Amino acid sequence: MEWHHVIDPEGPELDRLAERYKLHPLHIEDCRHRDQRAKLEEGHGYLFTVLKPIRMKDSGDLAALDMDVFLGADFVITVEETGCPEVRELITRVKRVLPAGARPDQVYHRVMDELVDSYLPLLDRLHDTIDEIEDQALDAATAEVLQSIFRAKRTLVFLRGILANTRDLISQLQRLNVQWISPELAPYFRDVFDHVARNLDMVEIMRDLLAGSLEVYLSSVANRTNQVMKVLTVLSTIALPALVISGFYGMNVKGLPGADSSHGVAIAVALMAGVTVVLLWVLRRFGWL
Repeated sequence: MEWHHVIDPEGPELDRLAERYKLHPLHIEDCRHRDQRAKLEEGHGYLFTVLKPIRMKDSGDLAALDMDVFLGADFVITVEETGCPEVRELITRVKRVLPAGARPDQVYHRVMDELVDSYLPLLDRLHDTIDEIEDQALDAATAEVLQSIFRAKRTLVFLRGILANTRDLISQLQRLNVQWISPELAPYFRDVFDHVARNLDMVEIMRDLLAGSLEVYLSSVANRTNQVMKVLTVLSTIALPALVISGFYGMNVKGLPGADSSHGVAIAVALMAGVTVVLLWVLRRFGWL
């Protein structure tokens, strides 16, 4: 068994391997043109697989990478995206746990299993982020919280697409009858499928949690708006009698109480204060204040 790991898909090494193992030109083109979806295709004497490792950026966002695998009867070719330490670390972990004299199908399974396991820490970290968003939505409904909700929502949509494609890939692999994949590895590939399905279920659960966080945020905003409107309504109601009385005394009409008195201002102020006190008592009596 020969295992070739290509770190530069644009280099001549991939062309040399393509000529040696009769790899299809379209598959070589997929290796060199990134942003492919996770897929599995059957070539002449080999399987071509596109896997999607995930990178955590410094900003906290996720980015999908490409890792291509050619599996034959006596060879494995792995092609990593240019300048991709995540894939190199994955290959190092696979080589560390492989037994001596491993077959190509065992290498293929181990690569796929390590890739699927690498998704779990990202999901756990995202779950912790959603828990923090829930607490923030309960404490203070700010614009930053809303931005965090939509950022997490975009991340979940991104993860769901990758996991769904990976699940379909492994499901397709289980239906294939390929002579260079030993039947004894079928339970192990089913285990990988179960891990992907579990990760996909976690994404769905987190989407529900995030939808609940958004509802909590909207409810907090609505409650805060109601409280503001209540205060403004009470203040307007309290000021209304004084405005009405001052409006009457400002019309310069005869016959108003104290209009011709030297104490007219004091009488008007006392009348406004008295009516306001009575109104405050009524509001408090009915529990509106």
